[in-house]
Amino acid sequence: MPSSIVGYARTSTVEQIAGLEGQLRELQAAGCERVFQEQVSSVDKTRPELERALDYVREGDTLVVTKLDRLARSMPNLMEITSKLKAKGVELRVLALNLDTSTPTGKLMLNLMGSIAEFERELMLERQLEGIAKAKAEGKYQGRAPTARRKSDDVLRLKTEGKTADAIAAELKVSRSSVFRILRDA
Repeated sequence: MPSSIVGYARTSTVEQIAGLEGQLRELQAAGCERVFQEQVSSVDKTRPELERALDYVREGDTLVVTKLDRLARSMPNLMEITSKLKAKGVELRVLALNLDTSTPTGKLMLNLMGSIAEFERELMLERQLEGIAKAKAEGKYQGRAPTARRKSDDVLRLKTEGKTADAIAAELKVSRSSVFRILRDA
């Protein structure tokens, strides 16, 4: 079976019609025979069209995206996607970066970019923690207010009324884990 060039296009919202149309034009110009497209935020847990594209591609195929942020939401997510592609014998092309993992340079660039992104994130988190420590030392930072703890009495009352943890969480608009934590501590 001959190899295919498969595209994936995504915008975060339905309102970004022009952005999606632009991606579709670029993917078509890159020779994509089939394009999977969706309009969901990258932070959504499920991106059904991406999953369909990853299921669809076969050994020898190339998955093409216009930009890296259209494909992955984070470095670990990118590594997860690229390892799925590698396991299937599928290459990745990112048009905006002129990156093609079918070449040794493309593989190196993807790994370098991933390492740099991860390094930048670690530096940002380190600076954030230093800033929080400084603010705490100056008495300017108290942290996030524990919203669920303020509802402890309501959680306990609803539990004695026979409600389930899911029902309590839904009614009080707190997480299930917060309900269980309050019940455990009571």
